[in-house]
Amino acid sequence: MLGLSPQLAALVFLVLITPVCAWVVFTDLKFMKIRNKAVMALLIIFALAGPLLLPLDVYAWRWSHAVVVFLVGFILNQIAHFGAGDAKFAAAAAPYFSHDAFHIELTMLLLCAFLLSAFTAHRIMRAIPAVVNATPDWVSWKRKDFPMGLALVGTLWVYLLIVALS
Repeated sequence: MLGLSPQLAALVFLVLITPVCAWVVFTDLKFMKIRNKAVMALLIIFALAGPLLLPLDVYAWRWSHAVVVFLVGFILNQIAHFGAGDAKFAAAAAPYFSHDAFHIELTMLLLCAFLLSAFTAHRIMRAIPAVVNATPDWVSWKRKDFPMGLALVGTLWVYLLIVALS
């Protein structure tokens, strides 16, 4: 462990996950799929960097977040048609979040805000012919469901940014 502050650890995680987040946003918009390789990359980053950036007890405890979120996502996939890729991505992102009460409230607030804003932005963008014509092969413009990876990525990315700046 490097003995970093929570703010610096969040900043390092943010830098490390940003390319994966960009990839997830792109593939979810274009194909309506979050690739298993992206999910694995997010988990591998946490697995390798986590023990260096976090105290070992915090690092170990946060793996339970992935298990709980995966189980909830699996159930939602079965009963509510929640995307399997979305469930896997949420589970892979879960270890990056603290389980402190304030952080749970912050995460829920961010998720709600990003669900509403990403859905609205996506629906507005797909109604603009110039945008659709510039990306005619994007599946998300044609499907009635929503690329939820946008909201999940936004929640993770902004959460880490807020922690890094706090």
